[in-house]
Amino acid sequence: MRCPYCGSSDTQVKDSRPAEDSSSIRRRRVCPGCGGRFTTFERVQLRELVVIKKSGRRVPFDRDKLMRSLEVALRKRPVEPERVERMVNGVVRQLESSGDAEIDSARIGELVILGLKSLDDVAYVRFASVYRDFREVSDFHALIDELSHGDAESEALRAEDAAASSE
Repeated sequence: MRCPYCGSSDTQVKDSRPAEDSSSIRRRRVCPGCGGRFTTFERVQLRELVVIKKSGRRVPFDRDKLMRSLEVALRKRPVEPERVERMVNGVVRQLESSGDAEIDSARIGELVILGLKSLDDVAYVRFASVYRDFREVSDFHALIDELSHGDAESEALRAEDAAASSE
């Protein structure tokens, strides 16, 4: 691993431990050249994923790009970073375990939308509006109606479960 301070390629691992979510390893490193200390994270990658864009162009899957787009959707929202990390890990796991090395960008978008729907309603609407290329206010109304209808269904199911368990 190259030192981010001096560029030396001779760095030493001082400490390794699982990260909080146990899906990666956190390594504390030190550079013998400049004495700089830094942290790296190592994740398991089952396969190299390639994203097929709408234009037909193929690009390597970039987990960090996915994380950045979620950070934009979640800006100023009260969602813990650990929950976002778990959601991204789940999306990546689903993509890697699908068996396909090439994945349509639309599939990634739909998985993210599903994850955001359970994470934060406002972020869900923000992401969906960009992803689905909303052009009119009616597009927002339809999405919010869908979201409200889904909440009503969830409430009805919870009420049915509560009634069934009290019998």
